[in-house]
Parts: sequence; structure tokens; C-alpha cells
Amino acid sequence: MRAITVPEPGGPEALVWAEVPDPEPAEGEVLVEVAASAVNRADVLQRQGFYDPPPGAAPYPGLECAGRIVAVGPGGGGGWSVGDEVCALLGGGGYAERVAVPTGQLLPVPAGLDVASAAALPEVVSTVWSNVFMVSHLRPGETLLVHGGSSGIGTMAIQLAKAIGARVAVTAGSAEKLAACAELGADVLINYREQDFVTELHGATDGAGADVILDVVGAKYLDANVRALAVNGRLAVIGLQGGATGEVNLRALLGKRAAITATSLRARPLAEKAAIIAAVREHVWPLIESGRVRPVIDRTLPMSEAPEAHRILESSSHIGKILLTT
Repeated sequence: MRAITVPEPGGPEALVWAEVPDPEPAEGEVLVEVAASAVNRADVLQRQGFYDPPPGAAPYPGLECAGRIVAVGPGGGGGWSVGDEVCALLGGGGYAERVAVPTGQLLPVPAGLDVASAAALPEVVSTVWSNVFMVSHLRPGETLLVHGGSSGIGTMAIQLAKAIGARVAVTAGSAEKLAACAELGADVLINYREQDFVTELHGATDGAGADVILDVVGAKYLDANVRALAVNGRLAVIGLQGGATGEVNLRALLGKRAAITATSLRARPLAEKAAIIAAVREHVWPLIESGRVRPVIDRTLPMSEAPEAHRILESSSHIGKILLTT
């Protein structure tokens, strides 16, 4: 088969569409013929040599895919059959024509959605649901602040939070991106290039702050995020785009009885990923199939043009997800 390989770490040009050995599904896995994958920040880090796949995962980039099951491993498919159309959360290997997937990380393609578009769902939905709802326990009537509201993660977080009756504030870097967030239901729009998000958030919440903050920035925003938290607030750090090391004002954290959590999804044990996928299927899939929540797709490119997809992602000129199709 063909896959996007990374012979040497580097820029987008390091991604090479090449012939590689066919994968074989092990026990507890199925083989998926990939129709589409999606581009994530983690793929860029892997390309640069900073984020290796977990043991046992395919060596190629790609943390999610959609397609059709073409074979099952020894012992059967765990309720899945050859011919089923699925999307999947991956430890790696989505940038390929075929990938072996643990059965616990499979989801059916939602009714009303085409197969390629379903590739935009598994990673972002799993990330948002696990962090905002399973860990941070966002509740109806609370305020969620989403940094990077126009990203794939952000556009999904806005929709899911609104679907359960929460208020949503977002940061983004342009009027166009903020307008896209508003169309999805965001209530408070903050241009981080021109406005101080702590001041704007406090002004919009009568000084209360955010009950939950979903943060992809990391160290650069750490102190400001603590100041932006409400009493009993929860800060969920899921990215380090602004650095990995920062200082926390523990007095402020104690005074607010607040909590900071930091999670990643890729390296979790299979059982934890399966539990997240089961929760997503129970709680999120009905929202997608009813049309209340949808994947936001910026553009679709052929898999062989993965270098260009990475350039677009790194320029931050996109809104929502970038897909790669075989």
C-alpha cells in the first residue's frame, strides 16, 4: 500500500507518499481501507521528530480516519464485520491507504454524514468530550472558555457545550474566525490579538469568570487562565503551543478552589480509549445524527498533498478541520 512516511524529521517537505508494507490486523483489531484522514497538530510534531507514535501503533502520521472494514483479525471483529463503514481513533497510521485499528476505537459513520467527512470527528470529539465533560464536568448554565475557537477542537467544543446548555466564550485571532465561532453559537467573542481575554471574559460574566477553560496554548496562558477561572473553576490543558513550562499562582488557585488538569489522548491505554469512544457514541453520536452538531471542514486535499495540508495548518489560516483523502 501507500502511506505518508517521514524518512527524516523536518518541514512539510519531509512528508513522502511512498510504498510501504501492508498492515495485518492482530487479535482484537480490524483492517480499515482508508477513505480519508484528518490533519492534527500532533501530526506536525511527529513530522518534526518531537512526538513518536506509542508502542504498537503504525509509524505514519494520522490520529483518525474513516473508511471501510476489509478484514478482521484472529478471533473475529468484536461485533464489526467486513464491509462496515467506520471512523476510528488511531495511535497513528491514518495517512495511509489501510490501517489496523483496535475494535474498541471504532465508531460507525453517523447517519446523514458521508464517509470522508466522518474522518473529521474521532480525534476532536474524543478530545473535547473526555476533557470538557468527562474530566471537567461542564454543566448546563456554566461558562466554557475555548482558546482557539475556530480550530477543529474549538469548533467542536463550541457546539457540544451549546448542545448541553452551557455559555461559550472563545478566543481567536481574526474577525473572520470569530464570525465562524459566532455562527456555531459562541456567545462571547474575544480577539486575542487586540483584547485581553481575562478582562473581556470578566466583563462578559459580571466578574465571575469561566467555569471550565479548554486550553491548547499551555505555559504562555497559564497565569492568565488561572485569573480567568471562576470559583470552583476547572482548567483543562490539552496543548503546548505556547510552551511547556510556566508558573502557577497557587494562592490564586487556592482562593478559587480551582483545579488544573493536563491530558493527552494518543498514549492512553486501549481500555481508556475504548471507554472514551463508548461515551462519545452514547452522548455525541445522537447529536451529530440529529444535525445539532456537525464537523466543520475547511478543505479537503489528496493524501499525496499532505505537505501542503501541513503548511496550511501551520499558517493557522484554516477554520475547522483539514481532510486528506485517498
